[in-house]
Amino acid sequence: MTKFDEATQAIRVEEGCYDVCLDPGYAIGGPLNGGYLLAVILRAAVDASPFEHPVSTAAQFLKAPVPGPAQVRVEPIKSGRTAAFARATLVQDGVAQIESLITTATLNEAEPVYTAEPAYGMPDIEDCVKLPDPKPESNMTLNAQMELLFDPPTIGWLKGEPSRRPESRAYFRMAEPQDPDPYVLALAVDALPPVVFSAGMRGWAPTVELTWHLRALPAPGRLTLLGSGRLVSDGWFDEDVEVRDSAGRLVAQSRQLARVGRG
Repeated sequence: MTKFDEATQAIRVEEGCYDVCLDPGYAIGGPLNGGYLLAVILRAAVDASPFEHPVSTAAQFLKAPVPGPAQVRVEPIKSGRTAAFARATLVQDGVAQIESLITTATLNEAEPVYTAEPAYGMPDIEDCVKLPDPKPESNMTLNAQMELLFDPPTIGWLKGEPSRRPESRAYFRMAEPQDPDPYVLALAVDALPPVVFSAGMRGWAPTVELTWHLRALPAPGRLTLLGSGRLVSDGWFDEDVEVRDSAGRLVAQSRQLARVGRG
């Protein structure tokens, strides 16, 4: 079991109820990363399902959970021959923190009938760069859990030279050797800095709603994350992320609605 597996494990205590312990190692200056939290919820939802994989997740972030004990409560809605539907709620101190609707199914290794080309072309990995290590007092512990190598123009904001387009692109892998799986993909779809940073805005950008789809089981190796936005307006922005595996296949896609960074 890897550190990530331990940090996301859900222990069944009774029908539809799972104990979890939210790990402080996945914080972004205080709040826990949304993709990490979804991975925790999905562990419970898949355990409660007759199917193996979380193919669609739609989550509303009602509050910002803090590290420590919590529960995931899973309520089955419907189960058929090829898919099952459930509602899963992350609860902490008796208060709902995240509400989600999850569809599970069992994917196989079938070749796609059609697949679109990547939204962007990435430079060679040797031409990509890391972000500077955060200062310990920043409480940006998430950075230590993964390795991101960025397409340089998308982190121009570090030097005060944002591209003025909402975008973020990087190669991704876990810091501890681990082949990507659906739970790693849940983290990956929310691993990039908010795309509004490249549009010239900074600060914590809380996610309000995030929907992501598991499209295929990923091959071993690095993932490629391609993030973009379409509209930044009235204090809100959207973020789309396309995830490709080491074989170039589309394995996950997401869209989230978030508040423009503040503070």
